[in-house]
Amino acid sequence: MKKNKDGFIAVIDSGVGGLSVIPALRAELPGEDLLYFGDAANAPYGERSADEVRRIVDGIVGGMTEKGAKAVVIACNTATSAAASYLREKYEIPIIGMEPALKPAAQDGERPRVVVMATPLTIREDKLHSLCEKLKDRADFILVPCSGLVELIEKGQTEGEGIKQTVEDLLAPYLPGVDSIVLGCTHYAHVKDTIRAVAGEGVKLFDGAGGTAKQTRRRLAEEDLLREGHEGTLTLTDSSPDPAYGDICRTLLQKLK
Repeated sequence: MKKNKDGFIAVIDSGVGGLSVIPALRAELPGEDLLYFGDAANAPYGERSADEVRRIVDGIVGGMTEKGAKAVVIACNTATSAAASYLREKYEIPIIGMEPALKPAAQDGERPRVVVMATPLTIREDKLHSLCEKLKDRADFILVPCSGLVELIEKGQTEGEGIKQTVEDLLAPYLPGVDSIVLGCTHYAHVKDTIRAVAGEGVKLFDGAGGTAKQTRRRLAEEDLLREGHEGTLTLTDSSPDPAYGDICRTLLQKLK
């Protein structure tokens, strides 16, 4: 079967979170066309059941393949935990998910104390606990379910007193004494500056965007799907009923540059 090198890469998330992965994908894959889909109508995924998320994401991926996607990047830790394995069995195209950057955090220093910020569903799923188990001899992990934070970011709130107070409330029980923080949800990358300010300059932040972009390139190369000699494009789409949602996406993406 002929490889569809000219197809696009679908980048999907429950809303604006996955936009934080776009700069890394553009840097790693400048010749690829990216189609971003923020499923704002069903956000937040992290407050839903795994079955619900799996069903929703399956519908999105099915639609993307019908439109000509040659690969899908699930730019959402929650959706990756709930649906990635299922989707890889169902679809023939490469399905690349997010993995919390626990390994680089665990390797940074002598048995560091690492806070993992994630959605309630990500923390309930086995995937994160399995990663922690593999690295338990290297670091001490503290899993922090961050209810409410995604909802604020979905409204475009990435700075100000409201966000700062929310982050302080979430992290206060574990500070001081934390060496690093893993951002286990792509939404949280939009509030890195606030998290860093609350945690203190000595606390390092880790996210999975760079690793996901590199893995996407590897998978495309393995399947002979890399597109070169072409200037890649970026198209932003969403499921929000609010016409202003696209403006929030564009503003957040601009802040990442």
